[in-house]
Amino acid sequence: MRGLREQKTKAPPWKEREVKLGIVTYNIAANWDLPTTISVCEEIGLSGVELRTTHAHGVEVVMGPQERQKVRATFSDSNVELAGLGSAFDYHSPDQDELNANIEGTKAYMQLASDVGSPGVKVRPNGLPEGVPEEKTLEQIGLALRTVGEFGENLGVQVRLEVHGRETSEPSRIARILDVADHANVVACWNSNSADMAADGTIADNFRLIESRIGLVHINRLHSGYPYSELFSLLRQAGYSGLCLAEIPGCPDLDSAKELLRYYKALWELLV
Repeated sequence: MRGLREQKTKAPPWKEREVKLGIVTYNIAANWDLPTTISVCEEIGLSGVELRTTHAHGVEVVMGPQERQKVRATFSDSNVELAGLGSAFDYHSPDQDELNANIEGTKAYMQLASDVGSPGVKVRPNGLPEGVPEEKTLEQIGLALRTVGEFGENLGVQVRLEVHGRETSEPSRIARILDVADHANVVACWNSNSADMAADGTIADNFRLIESRIGLVHINRLHSGYPYSELFSLLRQAGYSGLCLAEIPGCPDLDSAKELLRYYKALWELLV
């Protein structure tokens, strides 16, 4: 009987792979300093945050060693996970100097991530340049990702390719880029775009193109018509146990933002 009781109280397998809710500072927390961001997350019950560069939190590459250590300690002393740092670096430009600047900028940002305790850095493709063969651009992005992925591996920091850009948000193109990168430290950041959806409104076929390489998930308006129930089911089936980060509009004041996040979390719990 003891063994039977133990079996009954064991958490079901899907619970062990449960996804968690957090936020991206873009735009809901763009004007919050770091203590406010962490405080709000703790109050609402949000598990983590991705700090988007240029926002009021101030976690940027200009920080010195003591400032970086302070950020690390601040998160360590809280109940909130530093889910990642969000950059705007991309690698699609046909200009070699611009490409190299983005690669070197990413490396500096990855060093910052390592210093403050972030497990990953988000980068993005941002479109296909006119007059350049598509395959050439996708290969260039993939090879650049391999370069920064190798650099980040030594730091314990992932590079996360956001499914982003007017043409490059197509999951089939993201899959091709990841194939070229061909590195375990290069993963995808699912971005919940309309381009994910097939004609019948489902996302399963596109999701499966990159499901084994998803390292982070961005979500947005849960009432938008995007098939979030299907997404959360697919993530669970794929064994994803990371964060889903809400990337939603801001509010005119802090109290309104808290109220919005409470409603958002309640709807999230119903959908998940």
